[in-house]
Amino acid sequence: MTALTADQIARVKATAPVFAEHGTTITKHFYQRMFNAHPELKNLFNQTHQKSGSQPETLARAVYAYAANIDNLGALSGAVTHIAHKHASLNIRPEHYPIVGRHLLGAVVDVLGDAVDQATLDAWAVAYAQLAQIMIGAESKLYEAAPWSGFRPFKVVRKQVESDEITSFYLAPADGAPAGGFEPGQYVSVTRFVDQLGVDQPRQYSLSDAPHGRWLRISVKREAGNSAAADVQPGLVSNLMHDGVEQGAIVHVSAPMGEFTLDRNKSTPVVLMSGGVGITPMASMLATLLAARSERQITFAHACRNARVHAFSDWLRRSAAEHPNLKRAVFYEAVSADDQPGKDYDFEGRMDIARIEADVMLPDADYYICGPVAFMRAQREALLARGVDAARIHTEIFGSGMLD
Repeated sequence: MTALTADQIARVKATAPVFAEHGTTITKHFYQRMFNAHPELKNLFNQTHQKSGSQPETLARAVYAYAANIDNLGALSGAVTHIAHKHASLNIRPEHYPIVGRHLLGAVVDVLGDAVDQATLDAWAVAYAQLAQIMIGAESKLYEAAPWSGFRPFKVVRKQVESDEITSFYLAPADGAPAGGFEPGQYVSVTRFVDQLGVDQPRQYSLSDAPHGRWLRISVKREAGNSAAADVQPGLVSNLMHDGVEQGAIVHVSAPMGEFTLDRNKSTPVVLMSGGVGITPMASMLATLLAARSERQITFAHACRNARVHAFSDWLRRSAAEHPNLKRAVFYEAVSADDQPGKDYDFEGRMDIARIEADVMLPDADYYICGPVAFMRAQREALLARGVDAARIHTEIFGSGMLD
């Protein structure tokens, strides 16, 4: 790998503001170029995120961050780890990187034209090659440690409705072998062929049960869309899963990935905070702790609209009754007439740490937060305001959202 010279580092860093201003235009054009030349790569990318523009925006931010920190790559280690797990879950391989680099630089030329000179383009070519090697190295380690390679056929051995929106799929390897292990909090990618797009589409779903080797459980929210909002379309794959995947069906599943994982070596308190479908990795973490007969003090705080959309409600209520070290705090934002306080939920309104401070502000606790970005940001800020060390606050970001 050719090292960047001081002049090339300066050139890349100087172009960071260009990506701040024109980055999304460049990345949208990049995807168009690449898909036109390599339509088979549509199978690797969420086409819904392409259509909404969220994926190009995320890539533009990532390119900007790389350019701005080209002389301090250590600042990007967290982002590299996060992206590497996402890529490994999608089976991104070293041979994909030259294709991406060629079309990304081509998009820069197409969009900026004479505004970028050859020396700067050459600097970016070396910088991209450096980034590609960093990512390939990180992903190689994940592939080596993974329980299987690529997408593996699994059979749906059970389908369980958990709420009006969420359905669980119990997946066992089609060849009868063990399902393999994972860390609670991790996710897998599942691919389904989407007729209207003419391509396979991958979607990442958190594993929602404890690791035990018999099956993997994913719990999928049906993304119904919003007829009143043109930019909120029905989820292509989630609807296919709910309506078209029944017991006995075969789905193809990637090896578990993700760095948002429960530290099972600690004995200190753990607080699990979730909003909506963000409950899925928390269910895995809690199930793992209970299966291990952990004596850790646990608080499970969850927020959703009402009982109709509250997945795992009965299981959580039983678990809290059976385990004295587990406290439950459920918030319903839109309580219905049938919802029973104390049984279905504990608090009305949005999650408010001030109302459960005694159960949340625990000495040396680790906090795991998953849900909509606004939800996670609110809980994180509330914890920081109360003096919680940021290193003990762990969040999971799905899709193309960013917390900070």
